[in-house]
Amino acid sequence: MSEDYYKILGVDKTASEEEIKKKYRKLAMKYHPDHAKGDKAAEEKFKQISEAYAVLSDKEKRKQYDTFGSSGFRQRYSEEDIFRGFDFSSIFKDLGIGGADFFTFGGKGGGGRYSFNSGTNTGASPFGNFGGRQQQPQTKGSDLVYELPLTLREIAAGTTKTVNFQHKGKSENLTVKIPKGMTTGKKLRISGKGEPSPYGGLPGDLFIQAKVLDDPMFGAEGNDIYIQKEIKLTEALLGASISVPTLEGKELNLKIPPGTKHKTKMRLAGHGIPHIQGSGAGDLYVYIHVNMPADLSKKQRKLIDELAETGL
Repeated sequence: MSEDYYKILGVDKTASEEEIKKKYRKLAMKYHPDHAKGDKAAEEKFKQISEAYAVLSDKEKRKQYDTFGSSGFRQRYSEEDIFRGFDFSSIFKDLGIGGADFFTFGGKGGGGRYSFNSGTNTGASPFGNFGGRQQQPQTKGSDLVYELPLTLREIAAGTTKTVNFQHKGKSENLTVKIPKGMTTGKKLRISGKGEPSPYGGLPGDLFIQAKVLDDPMFGAEGNDIYIQKEIKLTEALLGASISVPTLEGKELNLKIPPGTKHKTKMRLAGHGIPHIQGSGAGDLYVYIHVNMPADLSKKQRKLIDELAETGL
């Protein structure tokens, strides 16, 4: 499902938790199978509003959804992730509708019992057997995780990679577009490329997980990057202007103020790694290393002695 969760529930993006809960309760009463008996369209609507509520009622999931949008959110959250930890039972108990592990619909004396997990969910969708008679649950296949090595420059600019993985017992190549900001641990979800279900359900998903390689020039922490620049003692004392490289291959001018101390950290805002599917970027931090000469020439020694006499 990739529709707008706010539109599905009929609420504004600024709606409070209480407003979202109130709207879901109203829609659940209308579309729950206990009320919309045998109506397939209502059953599908009930699934949609329940998924929307599971996301928007969870602060972290709602934050992720608002940040990355519908498409980006579904790349990071499978159906199992969406319903993990969600408790239907408390909602349905208050409404006086089906709230046990099984409920009945289709009219008295007919219809039968249908599987619906309404308790605290451990990850599986509560709609595995929704709309059908109780049977072997059509469990989704296992997800696969492919760890993809990426350089700092690749995640700064975005890139396209071909990954080779085992799928259904065969070696398969897949071309993947890597967005900017794909820092270590971030994942892309490829639907249906995981393990097949042992019970005839949907296959699992393939998650491409980034692992950023060490860079000979830059260090990185999240979206911020770091670099060390060496300056002379006289530049530290008198001030200077130095050139600092960026991940994009540009050169920035950084002014070193007079009296700069050894290991001073200076910030170049917005020149780090871009935020994935968002605006702006991290920062570039420059650590200043003041080079203290181990040996002095006769002339340098004389000048230093003269400076010492001035009290410096």
